Amino acid sequence: MRAEWINPFIASLGNAFQTMLSCPVQRGAVALKNGHTPKYEISGVIGLSGKAVGTVVLSLSRSVALKAASTMLLYEAETIDADVVDAVGELTNMVAGSAKAQLEEYELMVSLPNVITGKDHEVRFPSNVTPLSVPFDTPWGPLVLEVGLVPTAAAVGI
Repeated sequence: MRAEWINPFIASLGNAFQTMLSCPVQRGAVALKNGHTPKYEISGVIGLSGKAVGTVVLSLSRSVALKAASTMLLYEAETIDADVVDAVGELTNMVAGSAKAQLEEYELMVSLPNVITGKDHEVRFPSNVTPLSVPFDTPWGPLVLEVGLVPTAAAVGI
């Protein structure tokens, strides 16, 4: 995974949180992802395919998931329920979709989002991908963006 590939995802996350949720984010240091367990208990997961393949994971703390869903749904979400799961999936879709537009040369297709909940759940990236992890702080709490992307054989000419 090349570090410059994560920049569209970082920018997209900041833009989505600012414009859709009126919530500023502060980025931490980019690091290699260790292990298969996302840091927080609710994760939006989207697969990418085309001239590159990979996965995007938006791992949210409970407080961020609830506040983001409350803002999107216009009512106070108090538990991780189907509406919160749908909101996290839509937020993940916004981040991946906007970043996809900035990586046009890879002709990426974005899968439908999946949302996984519960402590210590696992998300596996393709075996040939070393994902990068970017922590963010918000007034609502922390979250982590994880991106693993690698060009396919079709992208060799790029």
